[in-house]
Amino acid sequence: MQRTTDIQTSQMVLPSEMRVLMNHIYEYKKGVRRMILFTCNRRFEQQACHRLGRQSIDYVVQPAGKENVNVYFGRRECLDAIRLFVTRPLNELSPEEDFILGAMLGYDICAQCERYCERKGRCANCKHAQ
Repeated sequence: MQRTTDIQTSQMVLPSEMRVLMNHIYEYKKGVRRMILFTCNRRFEQQACHRLGRQSIDYVVQPAGKENVNVYFGRRECLDAIRLFVTRPLNELSPEEDFILGAMLGYDICAQCERYCERKGRCANCKHAQ
């Protein structure tokens, strides 16, 4: 009985960021997604990288503002592409780069198309259509 209580206590103390990471790792290992973007506070960076390394999962870490980092992890081919075109803050990506990243992350492709058109200002439903 004490062992169950210890497990429950350790799970309750686990920061929400790390629970999210563990869920992402589970989805990756089950083949649900090929690449994942995990954003967390810098104080969890070392812990996240250690967990990914222990599970032999490739990853790339990039700054995301003053207090956060973006941790991309998944298939090596995807991470190689990330290293080539995600070289600045995400809000500074071109509409094309943003579209590619969203598609790589497995976001709904129709929503990505709509987002791309909105960013280009060329869609029927856009507020700023040309």
